[in-house]
Amino acid sequence: MNILLTNDDGIEAVGLRALYHSMKKAGLSVQVVAPVTEQSAVGHAISLSSPLRVKEFEEDGFSGLGVYGTPVDCVKLAMTTLLENKPDIVISGINNGANTGVDILYSGTVSAATEGALMGIPGLAVSYDDFNPTDLTEQADYCVKMLSKLPWDSMAEKTVLNLNFPALPIADTQEIKFCRHTRVSWKDWYHVRQDPRGRPYYWLDGIMPKDNISPGTDRDLLTKGYITMTPLHFDFTNREAIATLEKSFGQ
Repeated sequence: MNILLTNDDGIEAVGLRALYHSMKKAGLSVQVVAPVTEQSAVGHAISLSSPLRVKEFEEDGFSGLGVYGTPVDCVKLAMTTLLENKPDIVISGINNGANTGVDILYSGTVSAATEGALMGIPGLAVSYDDFNPTDLTEQADYCVKMLSKLPWDSMAEKTVLNLNFPALPIADTQEIKFCRHTRVSWKDWYHVRQDPRGRPYYWLDGIMPKDNISPGTDRDLLTKGYITMTPLHFDFTNREAIATLEKSFGQ
C-alpha cells in the first residue's frame, strides 16, 4: 500500500510523526507532503496569489517534504507534481483536537483528505480529542492495523472517512462506532484584549453546547470514550429546497 501522509498541524507535529513511524514499522510505503507551519482551521483553502515553496526534512529516521502552503496545497502539489507514484490512499492527521460536526468544514485535516477523494484517491482524516498530545503511538498503530479492513471498493466514489479518537489510552476506549456527525454549530465569542501598545485585538473562543448534541452522533460518542468514524461525502444540495424554489417560480 502506497500512502500519501499529510496534516494541518505542520510536518513536525506529534500526530504526523507517530503515523509515519507506525506505517514504516508495518512495512508500508509512505510519502509525506505536509505544511511547514501550522494550518489549523484553514478549511479547503488553496494558494492562488503566491508561489509554493518546498523544503526537505530528513531527521531522526523521518523523511518528508514540507510545503509553505495549506493542507490542500500539499495534496494538490503532491499528486500533480512531487510524487512519482500515485498513492493508494491519502491519510491526514493525526490532528491535535477532534474534528466533529461542523468542524469538518473548518478543518484543514479533513479538507486534505477530501482533496484526495476529489482527485479520485480514498481519503482518511484522523483526529485526537486533545489539543496538546505528547504521544500518539497507540492511536497511530490502531490506524495502521485498521487500514486493511476499510472497504473502499464497496463505498461510494469520493467518500472521506473521518476518524476521531477520545483523549484516552487505547486500552481505555470503547469500541469503534460508525455514526453520523452532530449538526450542532459552535457558540462563538471573542476575547477583547490589548497589545503592549494599547491597541485592541480579538481572540476567538467558543463551545459546542452539550445540551444540543444528539445522542449517537460523533461528538456525543467521542465524549463517552468511543472511537468514532463518520463517512462523509460533499454533496451540499438541499433537494427539498429545489422543489420549494421551483414552486415559488412557477416551474
